[in-house]
Amino acid sequence: MKVLIAGAGRLGTQIAQVLSAARNDVTLVESDDDRVAELRSLPQVRLLAGDACEPDVLERAGALTSDLVIAATGRDEDNLVISLLTKGQFGVGRVAARVNEAENAWLFDERWGVDVAVPAATPLISLIEEATGATDTVALLRLSKAGVEVIETAITAQSRAAGHTLGEIALPAGTVVATVVRDGRPTVPGPEVRLLPGDELLLVSHEATEQEIHAAFQ
Repeated sequence: MKVLIAGAGRLGTQIAQVLSAARNDVTLVESDDDRVAELRSLPQVRLLAGDACEPDVLERAGALTSDLVIAATGRDEDNLVISLLTKGQFGVGRVAARVNEAENAWLFDERWGVDVAVPAATPLISLIEEATGATDTVALLRLSKAGVEVIETAITAQSRAAGHTLGEIALPAGTVVATVVRDGRPTVPGPEVRLLPGDELLLVSHEATEQEIHAAFQ
């Protein structure tokens, strides 16, 4: 799947990391040159400096051939413009947009080219600030076409994985760790990374259930 993400803040960057880990073709567009330079080491993600509200930037980013566009900037007006352009001018099949301000939610519909509107409190893929339910493992995004599920799990002082390295964790079949977020910063995971209370992990799986992933860490 070819994915174009507008906005390289925390949300956009984590989406890019997870989707690229799931072997999708990911382009991340950001207007802040310093932020683009900071993310140059991001593996398997194409970075493009520019304003995604401009059609020529979207064209250079590959909007004409994208299967999915995610407008994940911190400004609702920008996310709406990006959605309208990519759907109306470039004919993107599926457009998802983040809603930063609840009072603007009514605007995020098909009239503005939005197929999926995601409130800031429950982003497409990111750290979930308040997970509902009894478990701290949350399904974030189901990629039905690819048969991939993205799962988040948090390490606490009571987690049996706390103090162990990733290489020591027996993951369910078909599961990989896409990123470990520590102190608000995502990092590329390696088998030597030692898990600490407060760490939050994003995992990509073709086979495992949420319960199986939860059991591996908790």
